[in-house]
Amino acid sequence: MDEGSNGTILSAIRNLFRKADSPLDEMFKDAVAEGEIKSDDVRVLQNVIDLEDRHVSEIMIPRPDIICAEQDSPLAEVAELIIQHGHSRIPIYRDNRDHMVGVVHAKDILGPLLQPSADQPLVTGIMRPVHFVPETTNLKSLLHDMQSRKIHLAVALDEYGGTAGLVTMEDVLEQIVGEIGDEYDSLRPEDVQELPDGSQIVSGRVSLDEINERFGLELNSELVESIGGHISELAGRIPAVGESFDLGEWRFQVHEADAKHIETLRVLRAE
Repeated sequence: MDEGSNGTILSAIRNLFRKADSPLDEMFKDAVAEGEIKSDDVRVLQNVIDLEDRHVSEIMIPRPDIICAEQDSPLAEVAELIIQHGHSRIPIYRDNRDHMVGVVHAKDILGPLLQPSADQPLVTGIMRPVHFVPETTNLKSLLHDMQSRKIHLAVALDEYGGTAGLVTMEDVLEQIVGEIGDEYDSLRPEDVQELPDGSQIVSGRVSLDEINERFGLELNSELVESIGGHISELAGRIPAVGESFDLGEWRFQVHEADAKHIETLRVLRAE
């Protein structure tokens, strides 16, 4: 957000809630129309409000996809995982993934790795405590918990106490401000790829204006700017791979998606 946006949002909130007889969405739209608040700020504000209604299970990395290491792993092996996957923190488990025992930070490995192999400590000697949360925890509570404890990673537990997944501070913040990329993120596909069968693969980040121009549509939203965000807005959630949405003469089918956003859509003529 621009410098000073925080103050703008707080002022706008005060003005909006004076109109107590208006639905919240209508208040947001009126505020944007009257120039009281920017549409990007409204999107962020709406996302913050929605945190209380969303749960860890919706955004966590599922148990099978967690990048982690066994507690007896050599430091060099853990370091290789960090380099290969670009993570700054690696969970450590004992026996299996239901027994997470700690977290190793990349910066804590650097010094020991410079020592002779015989003098290097065990992983358990440099790991930090792991923080556990129920997978049913709402994201507002999780964000507050992470801020107060100054932690960036938590292991989500299922109802039986087993590992359900992993969630990071970045995962939560992305629910507010959108995807946060870094130098380790894999390269994204081209915005639009035409397939031999006449359909097209479209990146979820393509703007609604570009979609309207390309497909002759008149899509618009007060809260989102991308086609992926618009489809999620229509669904009221992040739709699953394979789900389809007919917009005008075109069918938008979710081609790639994860718990956080739609990556790509396959677009073809609606039947």
